[in-house]
Amino acid sequence: MSQEHHLQLNPKKTPFYWVVAILLSGLAQLFFRPSVRGRENIPLTGPVLVAPIHRSNLDFAFTLFMSRRKVFFMAKDSLFRVPVLGGALIQLGAFPVTRGQADREAMRSAEEVLNAGHALIMFPEGTRKFGPDVEPLHAGVMFIAARTRAMVVPVGIAGTDRALPDGAKVPRPVKVRVVVGTALAPPNHEGRSSRSAVTAKTEELRRALEATYHESLGLR
Repeated sequence: MSQEHHLQLNPKKTPFYWVVAILLSGLAQLFFRPSVRGRENIPLTGPVLVAPIHRSNLDFAFTLFMSRRKVFFMAKDSLFRVPVLGGALIQLGAFPVTRGQADREAMRSAEEVLNAGHALIMFPEGTRKFGPDVEPLHAGVMFIAARTRAMVVPVGIAGTDRALPDGAKVPRPVKVRVVVGTALAPPNHEGRSSRSAVTAKTEELRRALEATYHESLGLR
């Protein structure tokens, strides 16, 4: 099913895409007064993995329309079975992922997006975390970066954990600050990247992600 939906992904920004982008951006300005520093660090061409901090379900909303280019993303597979919503998600750049298991089809779709030269959002922490420190990351982001030669952009987002904390259903008006770090090169490789190269790059991403998050928090 993932592949079927993926093949419908449209790299162009449709009128529907622009309407949603303008609507969400307007609501964000009204409630969260977001500031974004370093958006120029997201390359405008070539494969890019946008790797945000994950402290709230709102993090995604502040990442999707941050760049001038269209950014693709994974969404829970059950959403694509909802009439109208599934087609809307595809127009916004989504493809399905099955939660709670290793979804190799979704990973192949992610690689296909990057191999086509597009940008993709992936949360390197996997699930939502708490606190200012970034714990060791999953290797998935740098593994895919190695296979697709994608640049990786760390993104710190402060304020979303207070705007929509875990368990809350209605967001509160809180100032949100976004800091986009310098793009990191994928692991070096001659043929197939070694596990040690992916591990080293994953730690580099962890440090960069923590630095951008601390900067967004005003801790550095």
